[in-house]
Amino acid sequence: MKTLLSCLILLLFTGNAYSQKAEINNFLVKEGLLKNSKLAIIAADSLDQPIERINGSYTFTVSGFTQPLKFNEGVAVLPMQLERSAFVYIKHENERGTHSKLLYVYKKDGNLNPIAINSMWLILIPLLLVFIAFAFRKLIIFVVILLLVFMYFNHSNGLNLSTFFETVFDTLKTLF
Repeated sequence: MKTLLSCLILLLFTGNAYSQKAEINNFLVKEGLLKNSKLAIIAADSLDQPIERINGSYTFTVSGFTQPLKFNEGVAVLPMQLERSAFVYIKHENERGTHSKLLYVYKKDGNLNPIAINSMWLILIPLLLVFIAFAFRKLIIFVVILLLVFMYFNHSNGLNLSTFFETVFDTLKTLF
């Protein structure tokens, strides 16, 4: 009787372990295989090797829009098409924390080339410009113009102010 009871308990716990969804703690972003101006998100391990056992629906935030993505063998395709080059901020939250990437997707001749951007540049460039403005008082107007051009370039390519600050705060959270 004890053996039967212990087998049932063992079966119950093993069944629960297999029914849990695998977590996505890292991901890669590539152009979709169909070349239809859509991006594909590939679940990966810490060494950027694809994880093919990821299946099911996972919630991602893409440039401020939250949407569930259906993963099949570790790959999910974003439903929206990119019309032109743009910044794309992709974020996924789970029990282990927030996992995000800032990309500049360069579109040329119908091909997408996602380029990962270190979010520290979003902090360092304005800080460097402000430092130059304080160090050389005669360059204040030039630095203000450069900051405005930096902000306009970011905004015109899809990196609005709220996404900019969200990216900066997520980067600072990972540092501390």
